[in-house]
Amino acid sequence: MRKIGDQIGSFLFVLPALAFFVTFSIYPLFKTFQLSFFQWDGMTKNMTFVGFQNYINAFRDFIWLKSLKNGVYLAILALIIMNSIAFILAVLVNLRIRGSKFYRVVFYIPPILSGIVVGFIWKWIYDPNYGILNGILDILHLSQFKRAWLSDIHTALISVSIASMWQGVGGSFILFLAGLQGIPEELYEASIVDGASFWQQFFYITIPLMSRTLMIVSILTILGAMQLLTIVIPLTNGGPGFETEVPALRIYKEAFSNYRFGYATALSVLLGIMLFIISIIQIKLRRTD
Repeated sequence: MRKIGDQIGSFLFVLPALAFFVTFSIYPLFKTFQLSFFQWDGMTKNMTFVGFQNYINAFRDFIWLKSLKNGVYLAILALIIMNSIAFILAVLVNLRIRGSKFYRVVFYIPPILSGIVVGFIWKWIYDPNYGILNGILDILHLSQFKRAWLSDIHTALISVSIASMWQGVGGSFILFLAGLQGIPEELYEASIVDGASFWQQFFYITIPLMSRTLMIVSILTILGAMQLLTIVIPLTNGGPGFETEVPALRIYKEAFSNYRFGYATALSVLLGIMLFIISIIQIKLRRTD
């Protein structure tokens, strides 16, 4: 009886957190999945059951497919360029270079800024008439490269990507630095005794012991890139045309501009499933290494 009483007491302690989780996570998830089978404007009580039609329409929607393509493009650039820069910065700071504490603070400032604020900052940088980027090109006598960066279909998406990576590099940097500081110093000291060079330490100690951190950062990078929203709205709002349309922005527009809440929830379900599968694949690949 005492054991049963202890179990009941333990359950009562967990109950508030469980109720909170069910109310704000499980129920909204279930409701989203339910609404994806209806046609609904989000305001009236009139809801029409359409079955899988919303999902069928999603695979025929050029704009949605374009947004997924753009999301993948942003994710690949972030994985290769942003994470490479973040990792190099983390390695340098971990070497305890002069001013390393200052760099930790500076590199982490962009991630804590609002995405809307960052978007407006970079919109000013890219401004074709008064922007600092075109101004620098003038100073360097490279005026032939000046352009309307956010209005040109050839440069709009890469411009959004650069702004996004500028904001996100600090987050990856902090995680990489934490991983590097978790590697025992004794391993490096023993390798020095054995005559290992810096690069041998890097490839045979640092990289293998950072594999878990690399996996986590990769997953978070993909999730972040595919859910990019706040920085895109002030920069381009998906334009010119649909050249910078991203999945989260498409879902937002379908819900709050086109008032197609049923279709928007179907898109969000598809995006969630896709991101879940990508995360599972990355975890499985890491375990097989």
